[in-house]
Amino acid sequence: MKMRKLVVTTFITLDGVMQAPGGPEEDPTGGFTHGGWSFNYWDDMMGQVMGEFMAKPSELLLGRKTYEIFAAHWPYIKDDPAADKLNSVKKYVVSRTLDEASWNNSTLVTGNVVQTIRNLKEQKGPEIQVHGSSNLIQTLLKNDLIDEFRLWIFPITIGKGKRLFSDGTQPASLKLIDSKTSTTGVIIATYEPAGELKTGVKL
Repeated sequence: MKMRKLVVTTFITLDGVMQAPGGPEEDPTGGFTHGGWSFNYWDDMMGQVMGEFMAKPSELLLGRKTYEIFAAHWPYIKDDPAADKLNSVKKYVVSRTLDEASWNNSTLVTGNVVQTIRNLKEQKGPEIQVHGSSNLIQTLLKNDLIDEFRLWIFPITIGKGKRLFSDGTQPASLKLIDSKTSTTGVIIATYEPAGELKTGVKL
């Protein structure tokens, strides 16, 4: 049986930081002071790519912090296709602390999160998209649950902050299946897992 694809879409810096690309107040955890670092790099091509991606049939898998950021923003945006999509699609929210997920069409995921996600992938439906959700991504990485990475790599370095591939990342190979470059130097690269890491052999 063909499983549903689970896709991680993430904005990252050249040194791998994914924390708070959207604004100063997005995620100041750990004293992070560089929120909003993606703001000055957007061009028409990036907007088009994001629009095409958002238009695809999908469901969302979100960590608690990203869910709270989205739920505090998107329900109040009117006459916007992206907002309409995010407000209407089915959303699965992974949290150990929330008692409910009240944003429209949201379901709280608790208990055995890994098994629940595996079960979701086995059900019929559109691809499952993960946006932001750095802590959740670490769980997905450790349990080999990601089928595709869509990385928006910005030409900046920050030095510290939450990273996409953190200390617990397992060695692995990835295959580049698509890439585009914006006029501002942002590389939009799509990768899929390609098995175990292969190293050279000393002769």
